[in-house]
Amino acid sequence: MKKTIILAASIFLFISFSTTKAQLKIAFVDSDVIIKQLPEAQAIQKKMEDLGKQYQDTITQKENDIKVKADDFKTKYETAQQQVQSGKLSQDEIKLLESDMQNRQQEIQKLDQDLTDYKQGVQQVLVSTQQELFKPVKTKITTVIEIVAKDLKYNMVLDKAGDAVIYGDKDLDITFKVLDKLK
Repeated sequence: MKKTIILAASIFLFISFSTTKAQLKIAFVDSDVIIKQLPEAQAIQKKMEDLGKQYQDTITQKENDIKVKADDFKTKYETAQQQVQSGKLSQDEIKLLESDMQNRQQEIQKLDQDLTDYKQGVQQVLVSTQQELFKPVKTKITTVIEIVAKDLKYNMVLDKAGDAVIYGDKDLDITFKVLDKLK
């Protein structure tokens, strides 16, 4: 949706400027290239990887706990079935055994649901943390793009990383000029 709005605005501005005989100068940058080469962005990426690893370790531990409980449940269930089929248990013992199996099954299901909820929460935390950490970097990049665009007298700068630019002449790519200014 955002890409469509940017593209529509670009076309509208192009048509508007064309009809007034003003020359529209457009350039583009590749913000992915810029971000990958900035030390601040690399440090943030490292923090995000470390944070993701911590969460993944917790998730792995929870998955292992569920697997152990599920294997234990399976073994006890098979043993219980054999005892019931052999006829060695009274009705009260069978009811107790069924109740125990049902409780174990519900516990495993709850643990599985808790893990699913935890994974979703982790995903949300990672996304919001990444956005928060990258916000100052993106602001810095945007400011420098504006400075370079004004210096070179461009009316508009599109971002190739946002898929708004399908094709762009290399002469219009100011990515490395922005990088030079950032450094």
